[in-house]
Amino acid sequence: MKKDDKKDKKEVKYGAEQISVLEGLEPVRRRPGMYIGTTGVEGLHHLIWEIFDNSRDEAMGGFSDHIEVVLLPDNSVRIVDNGRGIPVGIHSKTKVSALETVMTTLHAGGKFGGEDSGYKVSGGLHGVGASVVNALSIYTKAEVHVDGGKYVQEYSQGKRKALVKKVGSSKLHGTIISFKPDEEIFKLAKFDLETVLNHLRQQAYLVKGLRIDILDAREWDGEKGKKDFNDIFWFRELELEIPSTTYYFEGGLISLVKFYNKSEKPIHSTVFYVEKELDNVGVEIALQYVDDINFDILPFANNIYTGEGGTHVTGFKTTLTRVLNTYGKKNNLIKELDGGFTGDDVLEGLTAVISVKLREIQFEGQTKAKLGSPEAQGAVSTVFGDAFSAFLEENPDEAKSIISKSLLALRARKAAKAAKDSVLRKGALEGMTLPGKLADCQVKDASLAELFIVEGDSAGGTAKMGRDRKTQAILPLRGKILNVERARLDRMLGSEQIKNLVIAMGTSIGDTFDLEKIRYHKIIIATDADVDGAHIRTLILTLMYRYFRPILDAGYVYIAQPPLFKIKRGKEIMYAYSDQERDKLLGKDAAVLSELLAESANESADTEGSSEEIEEEEETKDKKQSSKIHVQRYKGLGEMNAEELWETTMDPAKRVLKQVAINDAEVANKVFEMLMGSEVPPRKTFIQSNAKMANLDF
Repeated sequence: MKKDDKKDKKEVKYGAEQISVLEGLEPVRRRPGMYIGTTGVEGLHHLIWEIFDNSRDEAMGGFSDHIEVVLLPDNSVRIVDNGRGIPVGIHSKTKVSALETVMTTLHAGGKFGGEDSGYKVSGGLHGVGASVVNALSIYTKAEVHVDGGKYVQEYSQGKRKALVKKVGSSKLHGTIISFKPDEEIFKLAKFDLETVLNHLRQQAYLVKGLRIDILDAREWDGEKGKKDFNDIFWFRELELEIPSTTYYFEGGLISLVKFYNKSEKPIHSTVFYVEKELDNVGVEIALQYVDDINFDILPFANNIYTGEGGTHVTGFKTTLTRVLNTYGKKNNLIKELDGGFTGDDVLEGLTAVISVKLREIQFEGQTKAKLGSPEAQGAVSTVFGDAFSAFLEENPDEAKSIISKSLLALRARKAAKAAKDSVLRKGALEGMTLPGKLADCQVKDASLAELFIVEGDSAGGTAKMGRDRKTQAILPLRGKILNVERARLDRMLGSEQIKNLVIAMGTSIGDTFDLEKIRYHKIIIATDADVDGAHIRTLILTLMYRYFRPILDAGYVYIAQPPLFKIKRGKEIMYAYSDQERDKLLGKDAAVLSELLAESANESADTEGSSEEIEEEEETKDKKQSSKIHVQRYKGLGEMNAEELWETTMDPAKRVLKQVAINDAEVANKVFEMLMGSEVPPRKTFIQSNAKMANLDF
């Protein structure tokens, strides 16, 4: 560097005084993602799980049997348990109440100290649950019933508003935590009841004898019972007419497996189950095979759902493969020609719940999505291996059914590999020639490229003419693609439509899938706004969910929102994306249009699109001027000309896209199985139950 340049540079001091120290719970508010994973919908619900986990740990220790979760009108949450109650005495180190210490200090709680701690088994990792929720809430209140007294303390953004105060006597015992998420942290601070119910249902299965009440009081006007609200322990005592659900199960993991398989055909009637403690690790596993090509493994560590797996899942999968291979070869059920099972072969059709309980538990990350405790792998391997081997020996007919199921998967895997290799080999021989139907874009940077998947050659032709050739590629599909929920990989790759899509995306498929090779960061499904279009869109999403899940997780899949109506008033042209938006644009003419549409409904039912004209008179200074309003209903993208399609659906500056996300993978999995699977009764029941919600488009 030249001397002159040095003089021009502003000197930046860097010394001890420049080192910042965040005190109290300020680190949580500065970096909430480090503690709850995200400030989106998932992180918002994580607040409930953290407080609930503390109450559930009391139940796991045998100190309580009832938890109540209430969603309140101001978007706050109230969680109650009848456990021992958080201690309120003065803590020797912090010199304040133990309650305040737990609620306002990171790494403080009763889950440390091994045998001398307040819990033998708990879901806590760092002891940050209550304090993190407190830090990320605009208001928090802790009410404790302990030692014959009722104690209260309130907080705002993690800071106490006053000292812990005894407000009365009490014959009850337990803890009530109420909190309202801070909207500065959570922009969409709205809880989803189904998400709450699904999570807490699992917990009820995992803790035998625990009653969990969930009350949705968000529509409650607050009048009835408002006076006595702060004086009650259980919210249910108000006897309000609000939605409520109670979960209580005695069957444990066996009941949970049966619940997940209620719409499936079991391969064997007896649900395998084992529960045993080995080297201070409690292992509990239940499993059953069903007639399906997909599998469900639900892993838990200290009753916390570990969606990303971990050491307990590794131990289970490895042992399952080894035991089935050993049994199959020993009993001549696996021929030499077949070779042996891989991990994927033995998973097909499996529903399993794995639950481990450890005194000193290690997770990878505060969100506790992956178990890291190495001792869990050995304990699961030994306990499950011995018990499952004995199960197969004692139930030869059921063992034969399981082996046959895995053999079918093995042979299908080999056939699929041959089909996949054929597809890839063909691409290589042709110099990775892209499908003939694909009109590719010019840009090679995937982050700038978009792929529009359109329905039929007509829409494809229009889209090709209207697109931005530099960044937008068009792939028309002919009719409805294969339903992959009912087909194996070998048959799937025999479909020309699916094969074209796989080659166009560039990621390959199966065990050679590579997200880094994707050619487009926006894959946009653009189908017609009718029943057939909705069906095609669902089939494509099913394909994406089953075989291209990382693409969904990366947020690369979108659904186009073409307009439903084109409204022309004189020379003015407007587009409406819903009936409500159309009526708003039409104003006083909406009622006239509704009458015209009703009169012509039968006549236009068989046409591709429909249009109506309304004649109105506008009075000016000089004369009455007559003008017509023309309303066209689009039913297919092919009805638009290239200019209209670009302006409404493809122009990045004006279009509306819906990004496809999977907020709850388990629920999504069951929905795909029910709606797209081979079992008809569950689908029929769903249609009957939700028929009134259908928006029929004539």
